[in-house]
Amino acid sequence: MKNSLKEKAQSFLQMVASGEVREAYLKYISPEFRHHNPFFPGDADSLMAAMEENAIKNPNKIIEVKRVIEEGDNVAVHSHIKQQQDLPGVSVIHIFRFHNGLIVELWDVGQPIPENTPNENGVF
Repeated sequence: MKNSLKEKAQSFLQMVASGEVREAYLKYISPEFRHHNPFFPGDADSLMAAMEENAIKNPNKIIEVKRVIEEGDNVAVHSHIKQQQDLPGVSVIHIFRFHNGLIVELWDVGQPIPENTPNENGVF
């Protein structure tokens, strides 16, 4: 059975978080890939290098997927990412655009999770 786009997006994020960055790129990223992270040039190699550096710096990174939404060729993944176990982490939404089963475009938006919040509903 063929993996759904939702499964591919989640697998890509899990592989990257576990340090298998290059493997994730080989498996899921299209040669036409571009991204919209404002901190790096928009090509695949620049983002891959940044992800590899982050994986080396944070070998125990945790990603917990909270929800996944798929519409056509677009998948949104809302996750709790912790660079280190003892930190509150970040709420992140990754938006993937797929073409022919590969990721051709990526957006990511993050919100640091405060240690104390007046919102009784929490971040998730």
